[in-house]
Amino acid sequence: MSRRVEEKAQARQKVAELRAARLRAERRKRLLIALGAVAIVVVVVGGLIVVRLTGGGKQTTATPSGTADTAIVSALAAVPATTFDQVGSDGVQGGPAAITAPALTANGKPKVLYIGAEYCPFCAAERWPVAVALSRFGSFSNLGTTHSASDDVYPNTPTLSFHGATYTSQYLAFTGVETTTNQKVNGQYAPLDTPTAADQQTFDTYNQPPYVQSGGSIPFIDLGGKFVSSGATYSPAILAGRTQADIANALKDPSSPISRAVDASANGYTAALCQVTGNQPGNVCTSPAVTAAAGKLGRS
Repeated sequence: MSRRVEEKAQARQKVAELRAARLRAERRKRLLIALGAVAIVVVVVGGLIVVRLTGGGKQTTATPSGTADTAIVSALAAVPATTFDQVGSDGVQGGPAAITAPALTANGKPKVLYIGAEYCPFCAAERWPVAVALSRFGSFSNLGTTHSASDDVYPNTPTLSFHGATYTSQYLAFTGVETTTNQKVNGQYAPLDTPTAADQQTFDTYNQPPYVQSGGSIPFIDLGGKFVSSGATYSPAILAGRTQADIANALKDPSSPISRAVDASANGYTAALCQVTGNQPGNVCTSPAVTAAAGKLGRS
């Protein structure tokens, strides 16, 4: 009797041990699954961080700053004459206005002075027609690419930058001043270019009424001391969601809203520059669009 009781007790003990073993195995399995899930999350998050830091993944309109590639620079100077003529200069808001002032020159040539800032969305828009117009009289090298500030109106407007750029022309001299970057340091946009004392005086003198309608605005452009322009001639919204390459490619298409804004504004600047250069070069200054735009140049 006692032997059967002992055997039953041993059997119950073995059952209990088997159950305990199964529980331990189940716990280990659950632990391994949990650890595996954590590892996957760590890998995924780490991968996303790496992608973000290296610039991979989905691109936003905040295209990186850098040097404009050859295709973009070439496109500025390759807008067909027929495109300029088709877009004309209707719909341009403001633009160069004639002033009475001493001639603005550098190295014996009429000088174009641009003062803006990389954070500024209106500067971002206006650099395009200014660069297109100047490319009809000469050529740029070391043009930059950047975008307006992400925390301003029309955020991340894709654009060029005149910081560090050089311009070569037999007709004109050019000074491009970008006073700040598009990045804040201690709550202020970081400084970039400093105007010379003479350029600052030009800005202070002519970037106010009666020379321009809205005093103190940027961008400010002085064209040889004969014309000035302040602010943008079209809405930066037209460039939203595009890249610099997109914009450059659209310049040749007269049906594109970008071409109708940028090239039309460039016609106005070209007409003013032709008066500064004595209507040189002739093939540019006698074109139908430039001739028509000359009759629309405002007066301060």
